[in-house]
Amino acid sequence: MPTRHPAADTLDPIERASRDEIEALQLQRLRATLAHAYAAVPHYRAAFDARGVHPDDLRSLSDLARFPFTGKADLRQNYPFGMFAVPREKVARIHASSGTTGKPTVVGYTLQDIDHWANLVARSIRAAGGRPGDLVHVAYGYGLFTGGLGAHYGAERAGCTVIPMSGGQTEKQVQLIRDFRPDIIMVTPSYMQVIVEEFARQGLDAAESSLQVGIFGAEPWTEAMRREIERSAGLDAVDIYGLSEVMGPGVASECIESKDGPVVWEDHFYPEIVDSDTGEVLPDGAEGELVFTSLTKEAMPIVRYRTRDLTRLLPPTSRSFRRMGKIVGRSDDMLIVRGVNVFPTQVEEIVLAHPKLSGQYQLHLKRDGLLDEVEVRCELQAGAGAGEAEQAEIAQWVQQRIKTLVGISTRTLVLQPESIERTLTGKARRVVDQRPKA
Repeated sequence: MPTRHPAADTLDPIERASRDEIEALQLQRLRATLAHAYAAVPHYRAAFDARGVHPDDLRSLSDLARFPFTGKADLRQNYPFGMFAVPREKVARIHASSGTTGKPTVVGYTLQDIDHWANLVARSIRAAGGRPGDLVHVAYGYGLFTGGLGAHYGAERAGCTVIPMSGGQTEKQVQLIRDFRPDIIMVTPSYMQVIVEEFARQGLDAAESSLQVGIFGAEPWTEAMRREIERSAGLDAVDIYGLSEVMGPGVASECIESKDGPVVWEDHFYPEIVDSDTGEVLPDGAEGELVFTSLTKEAMPIVRYRTRDLTRLLPPTSRSFRRMGKIVGRSDDMLIVRGVNVFPTQVEEIVLAHPKLSGQYQLHLKRDGLLDEVEVRCELQAGAGAGEAEQAEIAQWVQQRIKTLVGISTRTLVLQPESIERTLTGKARRVVDQRPKA
């Protein structure tokens, strides 16, 4: 497998700064962000006043814990432009979340915001081993979703040549990868699996393509999925993290030389880990809910935004900034099954551990009387060639592993390749919850 390491002279000076320098910059920018939000956004003025805090009360980084959180509900209550901190005429671009319930969450960017965003995605691409002149195949969706345009502007800023393919048209994805011979692909990990399957369907080996690096994000994925994609696609798979409410892709990104969790670009975003139930700030290394405060955004500063992503903050390694652990799930995506907390990624690890199963799976939940029932649907890898008896053995293996490692009983179906619905434009649908709503 090819491995690229970025040259030291391509790093921004702040990526090699001391922690004292980083924290001094964070404090300066955090004070400015709180003042900007309080002065220009009625929601923040009211929220700060209700909490009895003022931007002048921030004298150290730890004082941020005194300020109120921002949640998705706050953004929806101020739909569409109520969270903007500049006149709408100064907003150069609008994006919106791909949420499945209620109104979308709207975000705005000034020209300076877009400039910072492009620089941070370019920094992320360099961290992944990208170099000027590389061909970058962007298969994130373009439009209101931040993935496509965020990756596009960042790749151009990094000096790369962009192929703006967007999502879908999987046969054409494979055709262009074969014809244009890109070095890097930026896409969701679940759709990368679909692209690999299309290579196989055409009688081709994805591992023999030109792709050397995959920059994957927009959904949680496991180390097991990383290993499977690297094996099947013959590339280095690195994790990029972002969310539209905070900026988009490029809030944090992994370094190819270490692949030990996305580095948070702490000069632009201040991270905290809090207890999901109490809101108490937890020490580095403790698992909890990730919270971000933007440090440089003009159009829509965000203060203590609860991402609902569950992870932990880790010490610096390849850069001077702290890292995020793998996202283990979401506090709002966590399933409670007969009193047991279950994250889809736990099932994913088990499915990917069996050599004859692909990474495709779904959890179907329903309720029979007072009891929750869970059906796990997974499928064979193309060419695995298992008969009915072996499929039953594999299903039993998965069931037993879930019972042992997760603590719930399930019914497991092992299906033929390509039996589970594919998401052709972005994030996989891993959970189908048909239980009655409370």
